Amino acid sequence: MIGYVTLGTNDLARAAPFYDAIAAELGTGRMMAFERSIAWGTPGGGAGIGVTAPFDGQPATVGNGVMVALEARDAEQVQRLHAIALAHGGRCEGAPGPRGETFYAAYFRDPDGNKLSAFVMGAPGSD
Repeated sequence: MIGYVTLGTNDLARAAPFYDAIAAELGTGRMMAFERSIAWGTPGGGAGIGVTAPFDGQPATVGNGVMVALEARDAEQVQRLHAIALAHGGRCEGAPGPRGETFYAAYFRDPDGNKLSAFVMGAPGSD
């Protein structure tokens, strides 16, 4: 149902390497790039993600309660995505680990403070 999600940035040059690295780990790359925005994903594939300077000219702000969840292949990829995020200017919002019996996730923020998660469904450790 979701085609893509867009998050605001106040520094596209800083945000780009963060999302380039996340997208590469997920096996995709940039599908569009403009002066004020970049989008990652695979045309005809799952939902994409983009970052943009707000078109109203106001500063980008973080939505309280808003989070984008990225589906990983397995728990090891969740761990890699979390590490990649932190290595590219993100900050930890919850280390990789089981959340209940059938959900494994990690939480992090991008350099602008937007919250993301990497997750896998299924029994943790049964990859």
